Amino acid sequence: MSARFSPNDAPSVIPIFPLPGALLLPRGRLPLNIFEPRYLVMIDDAMKTDQRLIGMIQPSGDNAERGCKSLFSIGCAGRITTLSETDDGRYLVGLSGVSRFRVQSEVEGFAPYRQAQVDWQDFVLDTKAPSEDGEDFDREAFLETVERYFRAKSLDTDWDAFGKASEETVVNALCMICPFTEQEKQALLEAEDLEARRETLNTLLMIDAAGDDNGGGLQ
Repeated sequence: MSARFSPNDAPSVIPIFPLPGALLLPRGRLPLNIFEPRYLVMIDDAMKTDQRLIGMIQPSGDNAERGCKSLFSIGCAGRITTLSETDDGRYLVGLSGVSRFRVQSEVEGFAPYRQAQVDWQDFVLDTKAPSEDGEDFDREAFLETVERYFRAKSLDTDWDAFGKASEETVVNALCMICPFTEQEKQALLEAEDLEARRETLNTLLMIDAAGDDNGGGLQ
């Protein structure tokens, strides 16, 4: 059984997994298909620790700079909660988001994967009980915006499940599954709280749906 996460006794150095377009949020879940040898080693090493943490973070810069080491300064750590191995040697991993972190510096070492010195103190609220949005949250109007976006993108989902889920579950799931740009996903990650994240998400949904509509995406 892994130790419960607390920013006060969390590790100061964690393995980091730079993955463009992948967004993990506190209390969210992210599936990973691990096949590169260095990341297989990373998973093996993480499983030997008490908290089994992997730091998900996006590379910064444009596509032409993918070979550089530049990263966004903020990522989110996830605990390995499910792990299975395929016949061809891949790991199918489930990460459960625990807290965002700020990268202070990268740590040189003998591991084949990247590691970073991180600070957790700006994100102590990530470990508190799930927050709910303010009383002024118009859930019906928000879900109508989501539905317009899904129609514009020709996406489908289980609307009954969306209607029954908590506000945080709905907002975080949409942030993670919608095909936003890397910069947009980073903005969602860095939003201060649930209300700020929902407002940012709502804006992105309306802009993207309107753009597709004007371009003939909707008839």
